[in-house]
Amino acid sequence: MTIDEMAGSVSPWLTGQAGHGESVISTRVRLARNLAGLPFCHSAKPEDLTHALDRIRDAVMSTNTLKTGTYMVMSELSDLDREFLVERHLISQEQAEKSGVRAVVVGDNEMVSVMINEEDHLRLQSIQPGFQSMEAWRLVDRVDSDLDTRLEFAFSCDWGYLSACPTNTGTGMRASMLVHLPALVLTGQVNRVLQGISQMGLAVRGFYGEGSEVMGNLFQISNRTALGTSEVDILQSLDNVVRKVLEMENQGREILLRDARSQIEDKIWRAYGLLKYARRLTSQEVMSLSSAVRLGKCMGIVDRVSIGALNRMLFVSQPAHLQKRLGRRMSPGERDEERANMVRSILEEEESRTGAG
Repeated sequence: MTIDEMAGSVSPWLTGQAGHGESVISTRVRLARNLAGLPFCHSAKPEDLTHALDRIRDAVMSTNTLKTGTYMVMSELSDLDREFLVERHLISQEQAEKSGVRAVVVGDNEMVSVMINEEDHLRLQSIQPGFQSMEAWRLVDRVDSDLDTRLEFAFSCDWGYLSACPTNTGTGMRASMLVHLPALVLTGQVNRVLQGISQMGLAVRGFYGEGSEVMGNLFQISNRTALGTSEVDILQSLDNVVRKVLEMENQGREILLRDARSQIEDKIWRAYGLLKYARRLTSQEVMSLSSAVRLGKCMGIVDRVSIGALNRMLFVSQPAHLQKRLGRRMSPGERDEERANMVRSILEEEESRTGAG
């Protein structure tokens, strides 16, 4: 699948139909691996990186899961294409920005991908819709096991899988869930909750992961370290914490309905009205407004739009997605106009489907 074909479709993990899909956008499990006998990427020579890329590409494209995947070299992609892959959560910002011998392999349905020569020689990842940590783990573990028969990974009996980043040494696993927590924000409880998450050994990041800001009340919750514990224990800890956070989010929604129903309904319908009638929208505005509408959907206040449509709106309104979908470069002002047109189109389609409007 080419990037142009991706731009014309919606990732399967944005359906919103999996467990807790109204509050958990997606679950991702990523594994960091390095090849034995080669320097890590930050200290490798160009010829080392080329050697690693060639070996990894051949191995990855031989696996049952990725043999029909799409192989892309970063240096051969435009800036817009690389930014599109970042927005799609298929590569990191570091992979997009750094020069050198770097590539990515994306599976046919985008639920599995492999970054080559990012911080580590390999970054395998699986993304699943909703609350599905074990399913994401099983899928990426299958690829990892397949690659283990074709490549020799850097491994220590004392330390486990070796990584350029100490926090990834051990299992090499980073498991995360992208969670929507508007009620905790509106009731002023979110800082206390985030502090509690940190004390339990987990990290909270923004929409695009490490180093990114929180937007649209979307928080990425993940394990902080991978050493001294098993993959199953990491996943179980993440599951337990996210379930508890969702309980507190639901309690926050009940408080809003009990103590401030008129105000919260006004906020939600104002947001819906702006999305439906605005002629210019920034991507940040879409994230903020769609967050309010999503809250309304979860609270039974809005019934004319699906969670899947809100997920789609969130992603296709991003700058690179918008430009790739329309097939041309645009100024920020042009993007704001086209973004508003696209959002209106999605809402009109949803209202037609539900008989609302």
